[in-house]
Amino acid sequence: MTIFESVARKLDRTGVDPVVWHAPAPPTPTGLLAPNRVLDDAERWQLPSGEGPEDVAVDAEGRVITGGNDGRIWRFDIHGKAIPIADTGGRPLGIEVLDDGRFLVCDAARGVLRVDDSGHVEVLAESAVGRPILACNNSAVGRDGIVYFTDSSARFTIDDHRYDLLEHRGTGRLLRLDPKTGETDLLAEGLQFANGVGLAADESFVLVAETGAYRISRVDLTGPSRGSVSVWAENLPGIPDNMTSHTSAGLFWVALYSPRMRVLDMLAPYPTLRILAANLPEAVQPAPQRAGWVIALDSNGTIVHSLRGGKGSYSPVTGVREHEGWLYLGSLTADCVARVRAPR
Repeated sequence: MTIFESVARKLDRTGVDPVVWHAPAPPTPTGLLAPNRVLDDAERWQLPSGEGPEDVAVDAEGRVITGGNDGRIWRFDIHGKAIPIADTGGRPLGIEVLDDGRFLVCDAARGVLRVDDSGHVEVLAESAVGRPILACNNSAVGRDGIVYFTDSSARFTIDDHRYDLLEHRGTGRLLRLDPKTGETDLLAEGLQFANGVGLAADESFVLVAETGAYRISRVDLTGPSRGSVSVWAENLPGIPDNMTSHTSAGLFWVALYSPRMRVLDMLAPYPTLRILAANLPEAVQPAPQRAGWVIALDSNGTIVHSLRGGKGSYSPVTGVREHEGWLYLGSLTADCVARVRAPR
């Protein structure tokens, strides 16, 4: 260990222990990936309290469901008026509408929850495969009710996600839960901040966004390759967050938290510099560009739509859901949800 490294570790207050990695050069922002201003005109629906509607779901009646940083679950009617449904007592992130009308919530503080219209909150899992769920993030639910969900990091909570990205040790998990029995099993581990989850239309595979690696990985659920993990889409142009399951149009929508961060990629080969970056005041740490971005990929993992916004657009976009010609958007820090017309 050099003197520089020794000093950096003595000054460290975060516990980060970075490893060397080399970020791929981001794709050229031309053609389909060229900047556009589609998200600039997004219609916004204000949260009555709190902020950070990190994910969005839409029920059979076209109502939008989301959760904020004050623990509340909200439902917006088709005119954008919100009513409270429940308070999880934690920090709701990913949300899904179940077939019986209840809601499956990934709560960063409490684990996997099931919530109903009366406000009842039931904990389905707060640990999985012998380990506490530290950073419950996003999910997809199969037709049989099986839940596929992510535990983003074994080292850092959602609030400290930037430390996991700087460390790059890959401690995230993709897990499966049977709500009837409470049993969980591990589908993939060693993921770089496991985030959004999407199911194929035939449920033959499940996808998981690896925020820290700019890629989406695939786990086969059926056939001779059952259980195998592979890269489905790599070197994405931005930092992936939540995603949707296969839509009726054959697409997977992915929210991009921001375009790729040049400074973060430049620091990748230098663990000592990343320790120092982690200990800077948050105001001067590497920060994402505040410009909205969502992409759609086809069943082969090819980007077919890219909707962006300029400075001041709704951002950062962390959740996206398509429903009857609209794209509904959620954000980790905004005080509203938003919607724009979906591309045809």
